[in-house]
Amino acid sequence: VQLQASGGGLVQAGGSLRLSCAASGDITRNYAMGWFRQAPGKEREFVAAIRLSTSATYYSDSVKGRFTISTNNAKKLMSLQMNSLQPEDTAVYYCVARAAWIVTDYRNSKQYGIWGQGTQVTVSS
Repeated sequence: VQLQASGGGLVQAGGSLRLSCAASGDITRNYAMGWFRQAPGKEREFVAAIRLSTSATYYSDSVKGRFTISTNNAKKLMSLQMNSLQPEDTAVYYCVARAAWIVTDYRNSKQYGIWGQGTQVTVSS
């Protein structure tokens, strides 16, 4: 499985962006996918995750209510709709995937073995 992230850019505070992550290869409904982000000088941070078999979603407290994670019916395209963006959302965003039975803690980046390249999101004040 390979992941290709896109959709980052520069936006003013209060604006919106939509990130996409295209999956190629043998990804099935038995996978979990998600997003992490890393700002300069900070540790990598969990953003959101989705379990493909049930569409159950998980969010960090910092983005809950502002971001929405989703996938298309074929489970090959994952999206992250980001609304009400703030300067503190500025980071490189990474999409991730792993077989769901391995992911026991959605917030733990070490449990995701498949990472896409990052896409930069910059929010100006």
